[in-house]
Amino acid sequence: MSDKPERDIEKDYPLDQFIDKLRRLADALENGDKFEIQIAGERIYVPVRAQYNIEHERGDGEEEIEFQIKWKN
Repeated sequence: MSDKPERDIEKDYPLDQFIDKLRRLADALENGDKFEIQIAGERIYVPVRAQYNIEHERGDGEEEIEFQIKWKN
């Protein structure tokens, strides 16, 4: 069992920072490297074995696309 507390955060970033994070993610994936990212003050280490998916939601006059990265500790 993980000693880290549960967390559910949605963080907005300026476009230039969002682009930088996506570019670093794409470079890590392309090179077969793990990906490191800091979100709301916590450094997250995404392993190479992570699974990637894209989700699209529509409802209440809004649409949303989520790029998801999932893995088990």
